[in-house]
Amino acid sequence: MSNALYDIALSVLFRTKLRKSLALIGHYGSAEEAWKHIDEPGMREALLRAEQELAWIHEHGIQVWTLSDKDYPYRLLQCPDRPIVLYGKGDMHPSEGYIVSIVGTRRPTERGKELTTTFVKELHEQLEQVTIVSGGAYGIDITAHRAAMDCGIPTIIVPAHGLDRIYPYAHRQDAIRALGNGGILTEFTSGNEPLAQNFIQRNRIVAGLADAVVVVESREKGGSLVTARMAIDYNRDLFAIPGRPNDPSSCGCNHLIRDNKAHLIDSAEDLIGAMGWKTRTTPKKAIQTSIIGLTEEVTPQQRKLLELLQEAEDGMHINLLVMETEMPYSDVASELMMMEMQGMVRSLPGGVYRIIDN
Repeated sequence: MSNALYDIALSVLFRTKLRKSLALIGHYGSAEEAWKHIDEPGMREALLRAEQELAWIHEHGIQVWTLSDKDYPYRLLQCPDRPIVLYGKGDMHPSEGYIVSIVGTRRPTERGKELTTTFVKELHEQLEQVTIVSGGAYGIDITAHRAAMDCGIPTIIVPAHGLDRIYPYAHRQDAIRALGNGGILTEFTSGNEPLAQNFIQRNRIVAGLADAVVVVESREKGGSLVTARMAIDYNRDLFAIPGRPNDPSSCGCNHLIRDNKAHLIDSAEDLIGAMGWKTRTTPKKAIQTSIIGLTEEVTPQQRKLLELLQEAEDGMHINLLVMETEMPYSDVASELMMMEMQGMVRSLPGGVYRIIDN
């Protein structure tokens, strides 16, 4: 845990200059090395604040992920403005299974709440392993979290503040309940209050953490549309449930669909079909592809990728392949493109690749 000291210090020092921190870490190879080479006002205070935060983390049993950790959520790694440090509480596995972020208005209709609850229930019924992510706010957010908990599937709350508080306080019991199957994940240190700018900042985690983002009900303006735009920027698959024409509660969703920014869906089955996900009833086939006979036909890099994909029945995300092979992202992307052209692998929605059975 002490390895996170300089990551936290950088995040405090460059609180509003995240990309500068990321550039420094990328250039010097680690937050600690970057810290040794910079000379900025406020460094002493930032390091002291980081030491205090580490003590608080130890005292309260907080999980910490930094960019150098192998279990840092791999979907976030491809985001250009990924958090330097993540703090979590609960039983979270933010890289496993399918992840769906569900967002929407804070003032939903009864129809919107029913749609959200039914949608989550259908995901649970059809998928072996799925996690629901949202921001824990009033309306569609908390409806999605509660539906997930009622079904017994993991849910991750992404608040716009540190883990020393819950906002809104009315959702405190929901947050406590989520700790048993999922939990709370944030990039904000303790002491950070739910300020307006923090909500925009946290929305990128809601978008980047997911394979697919679903907007249930959204007015013409609002945070859910900000999350939708971020999902598009991150090349996440974006879906929206349509509403009646001219209905203020659904005009945001209708406009996303009209402008070809989001796929129209009416059910979880539509989402699962569009994503190409395997359901509980999908017949499981043994992978027949043998890489032994391909020794002379593939490069060493391709062989390494094929070996990993052969073990992954549901496919693997490109970021996970980068982590496992320790190859540069550009090299993995190039090799996968060549392998797809040669008919060895297939690209699926959400940056996932699957080996093609022979």
